[in-house]
Amino acid sequence: MTIAQYRDYERSWLRGDVLAGLTVAAYLIPQVMAYATVAGLPPVTGLWAALVPMAVYAVLGSSRQLSVGPESTTALITATALAPLAHGDPVRYAALAAVLAVLVGAVCLLAGVVRLGFLAELLSQPVLVGYLTGVAVLMIAGQLGKLTGTPVDGQEFTGQLRSFVSGLDGVQWPTVALSVGALALLLGLARFIPRWPGPLITILVTTVVVAVFALQDDGIRLVGPIPSGLPPLGFPGVGPADVVGLVIPAVGIALVAFSDNVLTARSFSARRSERIDANAELRALGACNVGAGLSHGFPVSSSASRTALGESVGSRTQVYSLVALAVVLLVMIAGRGVLALFPTAVLGALVVYAALRLIDIAQFRRLRRFRLSEWLLAVTTTVAVLAFGALYGVLAAIAVSVLELLRRVARPHDAILGFVPGLAGMHDIDDYPTASPLAGLLVYRYDAPLFFANAENFRQRALAAVDDSADPVRWFLLNAEANVEVDLTALDALGQLRTELQSRGIEFAMARVKRELHDDLVAAGLIDAIGEDRIFPTLPTAVEAFRRAHPGG
Repeated sequence: MTIAQYRDYERSWLRGDVLAGLTVAAYLIPQVMAYATVAGLPPVTGLWAALVPMAVYAVLGSSRQLSVGPESTTALITATALAPLAHGDPVRYAALAAVLAVLVGAVCLLAGVVRLGFLAELLSQPVLVGYLTGVAVLMIAGQLGKLTGTPVDGQEFTGQLRSFVSGLDGVQWPTVALSVGALALLLGLARFIPRWPGPLITILVTTVVVAVFALQDDGIRLVGPIPSGLPPLGFPGVGPADVVGLVIPAVGIALVAFSDNVLTARSFSARRSERIDANAELRALGACNVGAGLSHGFPVSSSASRTALGESVGSRTQVYSLVALAVVLLVMIAGRGVLALFPTAVLGALVVYAALRLIDIAQFRRLRRFRLSEWLLAVTTTVAVLAFGALYGVLAAIAVSVLELLRRVARPHDAILGFVPGLAGMHDIDDYPTASPLAGLLVYRYDAPLFFANAENFRQRALAAVDDSADPVRWFLLNAEANVEVDLTALDALGQLRTELQSRGIEFAMARVKRELHDDLVAAGLIDAIGEDRIFPTLPTAVEAFRRAHPGG
């Protein structure tokens, strides 16, 4: 996709890409500086972390619209992972952040090579909604100190709240007023003029206000001196033990970053009927993070807000990202003096603004209307993130998703099939009140792959269907259309079911047996026990065989 967008580039697209690049750059510069503070790093680190990833993704990514760079969720997980390891040393902290980015990149590259793109589906919608809500609350809690001018200690949610409450006597009201004003301006611009670069306008307006009224004399803190030039390139000097200690956080960040990348890319590409290659996204994200680490940044992902902004003003290809990159380079080289005057309270307001956009109340309502269990899953995930933090919260979210999947597959729907007057085929008798089974023939369907977690449930429910039958059962016919995937535990349960039915004088047969399942039956030695003459390709052929064997029904 990426090479094609340049090879087939049309001149009429250039205006939209240039305008989108300028607009996204204006939005990105203050935003990534704010996200760097979320990660526990100096604001300039956000700019460093944006440079190489924007260039790399423009070459390797499969999306024409996606904006790659520092992102709030990965920044927060970075801070959670690094704080216990840095021991209060800012130089060591920055080195660990860069190493973490390289490790995230390595995880993504390896996953892309072995084609693990399907992992993007590991977080279900309820879990994702709950996770992002929990992350948003953690982000807001982490900015309370900047917004009020009071020192806030602690890394976990409850500790930060306790520290904030205990320090309320030291609130600096000029800082609070500036923070509230900045947040109100951000929300107002987003509401009434969404196509304008709200973060840039807000940061420039508040910077002018602080300078004109000398508010720094009233305790308003500024970003301060920005290092000159571009970031140095190279691998940070850390020990092997540090690298090992960052492996698990790297896997967690890689999963969150990749899920965010693919979900965002797909949502925008669907509008233009473009295809996103999940494995190519893994490899591109991996290269982006390696680049961010080698340029002394921190782990990166994608930004839905920047992507949406670029599309709204006309982005057609990744040329817009290259234009944004050129603007960022120009600002870093020639605009360091202006960046140094940015108020840190406003950067905090930018983080809160981004956090509020992560909380999707409408989705919570939708989940509640759809199914209570889905809503409870989202709420449980939010609580898990607040209780365990962003890093272990994502692992808890994955565990919750997997457990929910196992619950559904281990206790799936099943059905007894019968004939419906005037309707071709066989159908679930619970769905059609007029449906009736064929006397003596019990056609049973178990709507899930068969494996160790549901093997016993399958056997028991199949026997219960026989026990509950109003007519004596002569044949038990398993409609295996949903049972393509099986394991040995499930096949053993299938063999046990056949034996138990045989002891009751009931013939066991199977219909709609796919080639994969047939091969597994052969490998497990069940074909000889069942008999090839009791394995049927379709339900009608099985029913016809039963009628021939029992002409009187």
